[in-house]
Amino acid sequence: MSTTHIISSETLELSTIGDVLFQNKKIELSKESIKKIEDCRHYLDEKIKKENQPIYGINTGFGSLCDVKVSNDMLTKLQENLVMSHACGVGERVPTAIVKLMLLLKVQSLSYGHSGVQLKTVQRLVDFYNNDIFPIVFTQGSLGASGDLAPLAHLALPLIAEGEVEYNDEVFKSHDILSKFNWDPIELQSKEGLALLNGTQFMSAYGVHLLLKSYKLSYFADLIGSISLDAFDGRIEPFNELVHLVRPHKGQLKTAQRIREFLEGSELIAQEKAHVQDPYSFRCMPQVHGATKDTLDFVHKTFKTEINSVTDNPNIFVGDDEVISGGNFHGQPLALALDYLKIAVAELGSISERRTYQLISGLRGLPAFLVDNPGLNSGFMIPQYTAASIVSANKQLATPASVDSIVSSNGQEDHVSMGANAATQCYSLVNNVERILAIELLNASQALFFRKPIPSSPLINSFLKSYRSEVEFVSEDKVFYKLMMKTQYFIGDFYIENDLLFD
Repeated sequence: MSTTHIISSETLELSTIGDVLFQNKKIELSKESIKKIEDCRHYLDEKIKKENQPIYGINTGFGSLCDVKVSNDMLTKLQENLVMSHACGVGERVPTAIVKLMLLLKVQSLSYGHSGVQLKTVQRLVDFYNNDIFPIVFTQGSLGASGDLAPLAHLALPLIAEGEVEYNDEVFKSHDILSKFNWDPIELQSKEGLALLNGTQFMSAYGVHLLLKSYKLSYFADLIGSISLDAFDGRIEPFNELVHLVRPHKGQLKTAQRIREFLEGSELIAQEKAHVQDPYSFRCMPQVHGATKDTLDFVHKTFKTEINSVTDNPNIFVGDDEVISGGNFHGQPLALALDYLKIAVAELGSISERRTYQLISGLRGLPAFLVDNPGLNSGFMIPQYTAASIVSANKQLATPASVDSIVSSNGQEDHVSMGANAATQCYSLVNNVERILAIELLNASQALFFRKPIPSSPLINSFLKSYRSEVEFVSEDKVFYKLMMKTQYFIGDFYIENDLLFD
């Protein structure tokens, strides 16, 4: 298997990105991409020599200063000033995994030959990626409209020996890292600063990272929900394919199929039941989990389009002899998709917490709070409190960011997407759902113990054997947060093939 991913005009799939990240592949520009970048740069250089007309962002100011013409001998200074003046990010640092994705997606967007950048500029971004040199970027500062201006400015600063980078888990001044690798600072040419700053790579990187994680959490919601169903002595009939073929939402069908497969061979699920129905949090998993799956498919389509697009401004069309100032940097498609993702993933957490609540309630022969000697032992009482708290926090995070806008740049940028805020909210929310599912797994595995000697399915028994090697059964009260954190790490580290996630 190749250890290098080639940047080209072939459609970049999310599954490919997952493989590149998981296998820690290097990246390399294809010959086709190199030619497109060089041809576009040559075209722009010749156009500037021949024409004296103002071209936005190339020989003019930016934003509301778009009508201010800049002389050709100051174009490098113009671009460097742009990068430095726009590096106004504040707040927490963007996680390294997302900065790495920002680099990859920025290289991909610049490789199409519509941005006018120098080849050596793109190659330096490739070098940063391949050598695990990650610019320090901050979470706050983008309105998600003129691209992710502030975060992308921080991404670009090290090109000109400004700002800071993370390397080998330490923070360095950019000029020190350039010296270490014997690299000269890039002398930005006309248009380059704008090409680097305009774009949606902050929102896109968050979206791709969170979408990959959300698919994994969707899978775990089905698996952990199946364990809870068996532990609750639930019924299998609501998952019969006949039920779902008469309401054939794709995600609903897939969820029911998965749960049937997870529970195949379980003696618990097959035993005669004393009850006619289960609560909705068990019985309606196909409908609720399935709706989230359908949302993931919509969000997937949006981000797949975005990461295979050119999102800076202006766009250069060599074959048509056109330089056109448009608005491909506007993050509205991503803002709406991220808000939709927030709502859909929040529901996985909401229904999970309800299953946890049912398991600790002393119903169907299970001991109250899933522990011997309740009263002396509080057992699993308070992990459910924690899950409920997180679910409530997610309701607040799931409030759409995209319904907001605010005027900026002296009225020139009078409608913005707020997609960057949606992205950072979504990051917190998705991580919260991982914690909620971990709490359900902790409870469900405990509850299943009290069903012995009747076994669950071979698949579930095998999964729980791996889990029990990391997290022990609770016979009496312990310090629970450690068990909850171990369970979260277990879920996070558990590898699932991409074809299972995207199927």
